[in-house]
Amino acid sequence: MKTVEVTMVRVYLTETNAHLKTLIKRLNDWGKVRGVTVFRGIAGFGQSGKIHSSQLMSIADDDDLPLVLEFFDDPPKAAAMIDWINNIVGPGHVVTWDAKLSVD
Repeated sequence: MKTVEVTMVRVYLTETNAHLKTLIKRLNDWGKVRGVTVFRGIAGFGQSGKIHSSQLMSIADDDDLPLVLEFFDDPPKAAAMIDWINNIVGPGHVVTWDAKLSVD
């Protein structure tokens, strides 16, 4: 089995500031990235210090919970997507790291 270099990208958002449909559509239709996963958190806070949380058993639509959008792809493609994402969500929300992907 061989490996290829990829860039992992993680974008931190909240439900009210997510632009989620726009991000997913662009990553799929234009970016053609390998895949996207979105995680919904039950609690979190960012640079503002505002805590976004909900009681575990009563997650309502108006809780404004944290979201994490994650994808990986070849470094040049990931870099292009990161530039575009930063224009949409602003700086300080995107974390990246190098990784290896096992392929046949």
